[in-house]
Amino acid sequence: MPAVVRGGRRAGSAPAPKRGTGPKGQGRRGPAPRNAGGVPGKMAALGRLDLTPRAVVLSICAGVGVLALVLATGSRADRIGQSFSQGMDGVTTGMGLRLNRVHITGASDEATPAIQRALDVQAGQPITTLDLDALKASVEQVGWVREARVVRLLPDTLIVEVEEHDRLAVWQTGGRTHVIDGEGRTIAGADAGRHPNLPLVVGKGADGAAGAILPLLAQRPRLMSRVDAVVRVDERRWDLRLKDGGIIQLPAINQEAALIQLDALDQRERLLELGFERIDLRTEGQVAVRPGASA
Repeated sequence: MPAVVRGGRRAGSAPAPKRGTGPKGQGRRGPAPRNAGGVPGKMAALGRLDLTPRAVVLSICAGVGVLALVLATGSRADRIGQSFSQGMDGVTTGMGLRLNRVHITGASDEATPAIQRALDVQAGQPITTLDLDALKASVEQVGWVREARVVRLLPDTLIVEVEEHDRLAVWQTGGRTHVIDGEGRTIAGADAGRHPNLPLVVGKGADGAAGAILPLLAQRPRLMSRVDAVVRVDERRWDLRLKDGGIIQLPAINQEAALIQLDALDQRERLLELGFERIDLRTEGQVAVRPGASA
């Protein structure tokens, strides 16, 4: 006999289990998702990147194309940068920030032309673009200059402060003359003929030794006024050649003591006024005088 069907189901079939009524811990069907442990979203996205051979080849081709474009337009980029720089220069000059005056202080008349050539600036150029460090270095290459300072005074003035080498003497050697400073260094570009009032030192090694003897002579103006040249002998001692032709021979050491002895003799005997051919001070404690023809 056929089974009685109620509600569309066979009366004898077992009822369908309700969802969520299984044993404890088996409420979800199937395994848990792989990302259930909390993988970050960026890592998940990385896993979705297309790394197929076709995609890799396309990426390489795109990189090569970008590189070629940069190389092809490199000179154009330089021109663009240059145009921008020129445009900024135009803006600064339009605001009145252009060079109109250069003041050089501390420089002698002889050194000023060389300093002006070293600066190599032009009236009307943008003052804000001047490289002050480069200008300073250029000025300090001038032989006269010991140290320089360059300052920009807006809107239109450049100030150059110069400290020159001191002029100690004119050094004559090998038939040529040079102006030297207190350290015996030759001042490049200095014309010895324009310094007739500087003492004359002569001979090999006289440049390096002049800084020791000339201050001692300067302390004795009566003697110094009679000296025509200070001559270095054998690179170890000095002869003082006087304007009247006389010679004073100084020792290799203790030169100041010898000059003090000469001062005392001159004050007592007026020796420098009598005229003589030679005064020999080379032996310590002794003065040997050879009178001249007039004496």
